[in-house]
Amino acid sequence: MSDFYAANLVLIQSTFIGILLALSVQVPMRAGVFSFAGAGSYGIGAYVSAILVLKTGMPSLLAILISGIVAMVVGLLLGLLVAHLGGLYLAMATVSFDLIVSVLAINGGDLTGGVTGLFGVLSDVTIFHLIGLALLGIVGVALTERGRVGRRVDAVRDDPELAQSVGISVRRYRLAAFVVSGLLGSVAGSLNSLVRSTISPSDIGFSLIVLALTMIIVGGAQSWKGAVLGAVIFTWLPPLLAGFGQLQHVVYGVIVATAAIFVPGGLYGIYSEARYRRTRAKRKTPQGEAPAHEQALAISVPNGDAGRSA
Repeated sequence: MSDFYAANLVLIQSTFIGILLALSVQVPMRAGVFSFAGAGSYGIGAYVSAILVLKTGMPSLLAILISGIVAMVVGLLLGLLVAHLGGLYLAMATVSFDLIVSVLAINGGDLTGGVTGLFGVLSDVTIFHLIGLALLGIVGVALTERGRVGRRVDAVRDDPELAQSVGISVRRYRLAAFVVSGLLGSVAGSLNSLVRSTISPSDIGFSLIVLALTMIIVGGAQSWKGAVLGAVIFTWLPPLLAGFGQLQHVVYGVIVATAAIFVPGGLYGIYSEARYRRTRAKRKTPQGEAPAHEQALAISVPNGDAGRSA
């Protein structure tokens, strides 16, 4: 076990970082907000925490916290700015936001390291910090999918007009989705730069958006379980496809396209649908058995009275 851990330490670290990144995109999508702003928040967290640790010597966890607050504020402002957009227009606006973050990193001079980025960001972040923060993110998101909050989020996604008519503030929930997405994305980016001790614009470019979207498409956007599943698959899949050589990217693309076409709800969607059908089948009355209300009537009425009433 220790040999496996030592040989795959980078992949294990990337798995927990990928889970937080995937959740940063899954949260707004579950609320009906087609946003990729989590990738931009990833870049904000990565650079802000790296600058704080490298330039000021700030403790790692404090730098992660401050980076998260900055990303939450930026997420709130972005949500207010694009509040009236929806669908493809909202998606393009958030992609533009991600690209703006990348451009700022490239043109940040000595502060961001320009094209080469920042190196030597030494920190005390361990695998236990990664696991702990990832679990906190998972638990937090899981709680929003249960109870009253979960039902309200579902209503905001499925029928905003109806949700608004019964007193649910659709705007507030969508803004909250931007804020939570900003926090999750920022923590993922901070952990990436602090664990690897480096960050560059190539780490937060368009490829990061594609990776996050791929995780959600294959895993499923309706639950945190789908985001976790997608993150695990697409963290460990590239090394497994290395044996295909130059065809690696082709095989990768075929897998993603196949999932998008034939499994639109993601892998977790298949499980959820199967569970729903199984539950529905159990509720059906077994063949040849009288309905429950007729059985109750036969028990409560004596035979003679039943015959006369017939």
